[in-house]
Amino acid sequence: MTLTQELQVVLFQPQGSIDLQGGTVLSQQMTEIEPEPHQLWVIDLAAVDFMDSSGLVSLVKALTAARQNGCRLVLCNVQTPVRLILELTQLDSVFEVFETYEDILDSVNDDKLSLAS
Repeated sequence: MTLTQELQVVLFQPQGSIDLQGGTVLSQQMTEIEPEPHQLWVIDLAAVDFMDSSGLVSLVKALTAARQNGCRLVLCNVQTPVRLILELTQLDSVFEVFETYEDILDSVNDDKLSLAS
């Protein structure tokens, strides 16, 4: 079996706070992307040290948009304050969360290998 679909990764790297303003910026960046089925949308939260409910709304909207367009959205490098918010709201079980960006790529490559065999 030959896989012809190349992985298309769209990387978002918000910085600072994902609050009303930061969430709006992230949402605007995501609307600029022309979604295609099988894209992998990665939100790298390494530089995000705070998130409030407005930020959560932006993430949930992004996840919804990704799923509606046949894309996969994952989070990585989630810092402790943001991780606590995701855990308190139980959204850590809704989002796919990876420790690092490399872990995401390893997971995707493992998935391709299992599909090809």
